[in-house]
Amino acid sequence: MRIVVTGSIATDHLMTFPGRFAEQLLADRLDRISLSFLADNLEFRRGGVAANIAFGLGTLGLRPVLVGSVGRDFDPYRVWLKEHGVDTDSVRVSETCQTARFVCTTDRDQNQIATFYEGAMVEAREIDLSDVVARAGRPDLVLISPDDPEAMLRHTRTCRELGIPFAADPSQQLARLERPQVRELVDGASRLFTNEYEAALLCEKSGLTEEQVLRRVGSWVTTHGEGGVRIQTAGTTPLTVHAVEVEEVVDPTGVGDAFRAGFLAATAWGVSERSAAQLGCAVAATVLASVGTQEYRLSGESLLSLLGMGYGCRYETELTAHLRELA
Repeated sequence: MRIVVTGSIATDHLMTFPGRFAEQLLADRLDRISLSFLADNLEFRRGGVAANIAFGLGTLGLRPVLVGSVGRDFDPYRVWLKEHGVDTDSVRVSETCQTARFVCTTDRDQNQIATFYEGAMVEAREIDLSDVVARAGRPDLVLISPDDPEAMLRHTRTCRELGIPFAADPSQQLARLERPQVRELVDGASRLFTNEYEAALLCEKSGLTEEQVLRRVGSWVTTHGEGGVRIQTAGTTPLTVHAVEVEEVVDPTGVGDAFRAGFLAATAWGVSERSAAQLGCAVAATVLASVGTQEYRLSGESLLSLLGMGYGCRYETELTAHLRELA
């Protein structure tokens, strides 16, 4: 099964300030703030929703096609992704902008001051999925994840025109989308991905009830953090899969992306939705226990161990053959 993943590709620059922001703010000068903070730590991380999901799929043995827009500074990131099984030949390189960037400083109380630079991501609307199909072949599924809103809409329309199944994952961009846009992104999706909050927001933004949304999609996959995953299909009883427990949560960033990678990889193998959700939860647990969105490592042995601890004999043996093929 060939999966195309469209969406954001970004880098994170994370700094720590050993003091407290609040101690540097003057109540009678908040209209004229001019501050700088001497950070004592800097971490560079690869990120972006589409890149995170594609990385996870590649690590699980698939060869996903990544589609998004980046700057000329993307080359080292491209090499990293290629080394982990991602086809990056359909990534558009901007002539004028740098790759999207998240710059964040965190103080000792975990307060944050951050800026997101959209950069080359705004040019994703120039990408034609028809060209991707002509180069890489017709995919079995296109995942449309958070990106420039016009790009998300264009990719959705192209999938409909070409008759290619697509999955909708609007997540962070729901706040920017208008009612007609939300409905257009959802209508006809083979799968809809949200977290619990986004599920409620999607209904509010679209003006649709939960039942009405379900009539427009194949299935609705909602993550509930520690509460696990709920998969709904119109006219059937929802399927619930509990999360895999983690002894110590190190970093929650990118956990939802990791779940999607595990879930989609398992569906590409043709296993049941329950098995797919269980694998998604196991990959998510791996990310929770590590720092960064793409610094984790997966192996068949580690995933089978997590599945055994999380679900015992209740996890499907149909996953075993696929996972044993992983290094």
